[in-house]
Amino acid sequence: MPRLPRSQASSSGSRSHTLFKEAQRWIPGGVNSPVRGWSRLGGKPPVIQRGEGPCIIDVDGKHYIDYVLSWGPLLHGHAHPKVVRAVQDAAQHGLSFGAPTGAETTIAKLLCTALPSMEQVRMVNSGTEATMSALRLARAATGRDLIIKCEGCYHGHADHLLVAAGSGAATFGHPDSAGVPAAFAEKTLVVPYNDAAAMEAVLTRHHDQVAAIIIEPVAGNMGFVQPLDGYLQALRKLATTHGCLLIFDEVMTGFRTAWGGHQVRCRVRPDLTCLGKVIGGGLPAAAYGGKRSVMRLLAPQGPCYQAGTLSGNPLSVAAGLANLRLAAGKDFYARQERRLQRLVDGLCLRAQRHNVPFQAGVMGTMWGFFFAEAQVRDFTSAAAAHVERWKAFMEVMVARGIYLAPSPFEAAFWSSVHKKEHIDTTLMAADEAFAAAAQV
Repeated sequence: MPRLPRSQASSSGSRSHTLFKEAQRWIPGGVNSPVRGWSRLGGKPPVIQRGEGPCIIDVDGKHYIDYVLSWGPLLHGHAHPKVVRAVQDAAQHGLSFGAPTGAETTIAKLLCTALPSMEQVRMVNSGTEATMSALRLARAATGRDLIIKCEGCYHGHADHLLVAAGSGAATFGHPDSAGVPAAFAEKTLVVPYNDAAAMEAVLTRHHDQVAAIIIEPVAGNMGFVQPLDGYLQALRKLATTHGCLLIFDEVMTGFRTAWGGHQVRCRVRPDLTCLGKVIGGGLPAAAYGGKRSVMRLLAPQGPCYQAGTLSGNPLSVAAGLANLRLAAGKDFYARQERRLQRLVDGLCLRAQRHNVPFQAGVMGTMWGFFFAEAQVRDFTSAAAAHVERWKAFMEVMVARGIYLAPSPFEAAFWSSVHKKEHIDTTLMAADEAFAAAAQV
């Protein structure tokens, strides 16, 4: 049995703490993306120096078993030799051209072959770009203005997507961030996740005004919340009936829950799909694609404009292709899911031993958990989970060298280089962490 490290994340005398204080002088909040600030865990994040396989090492030399994995891209862990080599080889020929390359066509063909709904694809640089562009394209294709999203599903930080739900089954959206004009948010309708009846009611009320439904097929930004049986199939039928497009935001689930994406697993074909994370292998890359009849509306072929200087960047494409090819083997996802299920089953068993209400789930190489008794099926039930127990649990896990998302409303991830010894070490830490949570 491996020895459990007894470390403290970013104590006041650590180099991490010193560097983070310096970062706060020059970077808003000290971070370039909000959740990295660890506001729910005391605001003292470890500052990372390097990654090795399933682990990250901070500037104080402390090792952590990593279940964040850069929020999803690192399907094969940190600095995988084949991914690194692919980037090095590409870099020798130039970092960017702003012109067509053969590798762009190679990754486009791979994506279109892997996703049965995708006949053409356009590369971009981030998930936000992908969703923003897909929605513009949906409006161009339908001539309609409204979109529908689900409460708790995150689709990037474009103005019209930073919207919170109102009361009842649905309302016109209200801005969820300063700086977002109310007029932008009013074009977005919000309904509960996993509620097909609410979706149908809104579509009926606005029958000829809705351009698209956009959905995370497996929610990963209100914690890990799986779709109820038949829910995604119902959305497909509703979108067809009401003449709007169904957009799957698979920035997180794409090549995470199954080869191709969750649409392969659930056998639902959206009209447009947004991809990111895994398809860049750790470098900035994303994409959106779908039916040829819709994609032909994009400039320069059609009237819907979208552009990007670094779209299809040769280094990102090289990393993405290497990352994807490592996952293309027979039974890759089934094998990883079995390994991950052993970890999650072990966590549930230890929670039960300590009489801590706890639920956890697995889908491919995605997973997550809540400190809750009732089934979490939407944002309302996710928000009702016991955050103080989560915090007590997390403080022990981080101190013992287990790196999980520093928010109770984020999914976790698994890589192909996590092994039995990492599961064993994680469960040793979890036993102590659940004991702490039981005291709350």
